[in-house]
Amino acid sequence: MSQNYCFVIPNYNHTQAVANTIEALQPYEFPIVLVDDGSDAATQILLEQLDAQYPNVTLIRRPVNGGKGAAVKTGLNIASEMGMSHAVQIDADGQHNLADIDILLNESKSHPDAMISGQPVYDDSISKGRYYGRYITHIWVYIETLSLAIKDSMCGFRVYPLSACMVLMGKQALGNRMDFDIEIMVRLYWQKVPIRFISTKVLYPEDGVSHFNICKDNWLISKMHTRLFFGMLVRLPVLLAAKLRSSQ
Repeated sequence: MSQNYCFVIPNYNHTQAVANTIEALQPYEFPIVLVDDGSDAATQILLEQLDAQYPNVTLIRRPVNGGKGAAVKTGLNIASEMGMSHAVQIDADGQHNLADIDILLNESKSHPDAMISGQPVYDDSISKGRYYGRYITHIWVYIETLSLAIKDSMCGFRVYPLSACMVLMGKQALGNRMDFDIEIMVRLYWQKVPIRFISTKVLYPEDGVSHFNICKDNWLISKMHTRLFFGMLVRLPVLLAAKLRSSQ
């Protein structure tokens, strides 16, 4: 199968960071699916300018903000319709180390059936609450998969094998907000999609804009983990058999 890559960038009211990101991605000459998730008027104007400036940018507008997950799902569907085999998700807030894209791509090209994800290496810019909160999700994901194969489920710097994603999204509704990154990874694991990781530095800029809503998103993530836990119970014999095989 031929490997055709594109970038998918979900954006909600990010301006200079997303402009810098698109400029930095130009040497790859990949199509860029830029998904505007109901941004304000000033951001819409900037995104229109980027769409006009760069021939490889396809601007997709969502009229109402639906959340990061909704925007990524829109981008993945558009990428599949464009005939892409893989989509590289990059967040629009400038957190990701774009110098690691080549490592991410090389891993994907060597393992085209796998989902490739960044495994974050943080500096002092991450808040303690965010840092320790991730470990709660790590524990839940271990329970949901009965495996340590998923080293980090929250990093939005990843390569999706689109055929597997289209199968999953065709049969399963996935979260629309910050719960999406976790849920799609766990469900792809259940779908027997290999998941591989590369270490990558993640920066939280002082002037960065976060759209994580502490109350709403933590509530949605808690509900998602509840659903995944019961989904794990249904799959328990299969997961236990896989765990037994891996230990032999």
